[in-house]
Amino acid sequence: MKVRTAKLYQAHQFAEFAGVTVRTLHHYDRLGLLKPQHRSISGYRLYAESDLVRQEQIAVLKFLGLSLSQIRDLLKDETSLREILRRQQQVLVEKRSRLDRAIDAIKKAQKSLGVGRKPDWESFKQILKEIKMQNDTDWMKRYYSKEALAKLEKRKALWSPEMQQQVSKDWAALFKEIEASLDEDPAGPKAQSLAARWRELIHRFTGGDPEILKGLKAKSADRENWPADLKRYQIRPEILGFITKAMKPSGGL
Repeated sequence: MKVRTAKLYQAHQFAEFAGVTVRTLHHYDRLGLLKPQHRSISGYRLYAESDLVRQEQIAVLKFLGLSLSQIRDLLKDETSLREILRRQQQVLVEKRSRLDRAIDAIKKAQKSLGVGRKPDWESFKQILKEIKMQNDTDWMKRYYSKEALAKLEKRKALWSPEMQQQVSKDWAALFKEIEASLDEDPAGPKAQSLAARWRELIHRFTGGDPEILKGLKAKSADRENWPADLKRYQIRPEILGFITKAMKPSGGL
């Protein structure tokens, strides 16, 4: 009897089949999220049709708002899927509520545009407020636990516009100094001084809370999947690589 062998696909073939990019497949492999079990004689990745099931699982969980690190951990222990889905259902219900508020604000703004009437700009401001709140909340929930989000909300009350402006200046100055020190020994005094300043700025954001720090690290590790409009805030790879080496003993970002 002839044994049917499983069909294998090269990365670009599987990527087209699965509706993702080859770069995404490589990233999933590095994360241990979707590792092909086969290699060609030349060492190239080969994907089986069974890998498509895994890819579909990843796609569904990403749609539900989970970060890649959360998906990886979840797929290692699928018994927790019920709780994850319950939590994500709650997130989507909250999102629907915010969308309903934004729709109500739009309806109110439309009514203000009657013939011969001046626009009610307060209604337009409310639309922007609802959209911004939704984007901010959706973005943060990808990486921070419910407890961490609550703690971050409390910390917002401690941040004045002046403080935020100063912190932004401090980060910009630090990035500039690190860029000028890329040839320094990461274990040397200069690099260690820069690493200490980096830790201090992170501490200003987290307040030393481990839950907030955990979420911050998850967000930092998932740069590949940041929305396009937020990628301009990404740290340059050479800066991040240098400071990561300088902070290795302490396990920093």
